[in-house]
Amino acid sequence: MDGFQWETAEEINMRMAERVRNIRKRRKISQEELSVLSGVSHGSIKRFENTGMISLLSLTKLAVALDFTEQINNMFSKVSYRSIQEVINENK
Repeated sequence: MDGFQWETAEEINMRMAERVRNIRKRRKISQEELSVLSGVSHGSIKRFENTGMISLLSLTKLAVALDFTEQINNMFSKVSYRSIQEVINENK
């Protein structure tokens, strides 16, 4: 492992929610409008922005509606190998 992870899962989710909220606001889209555009309930959007809690499917729907699907598609695509054993395991 490269180092210690000092952030909790909840902190990571909150930072992600803040980024999504910033994109929404930058595009001048209200939570209600985003709900209509994405098919994600207004309550789920509000909860996500306040707590960081959201399902993966709902997050993906928000990404489609806000046009940042490339970032979702690239998630986990460039994860470094932690050991030579991982390289061997991948090729089995």
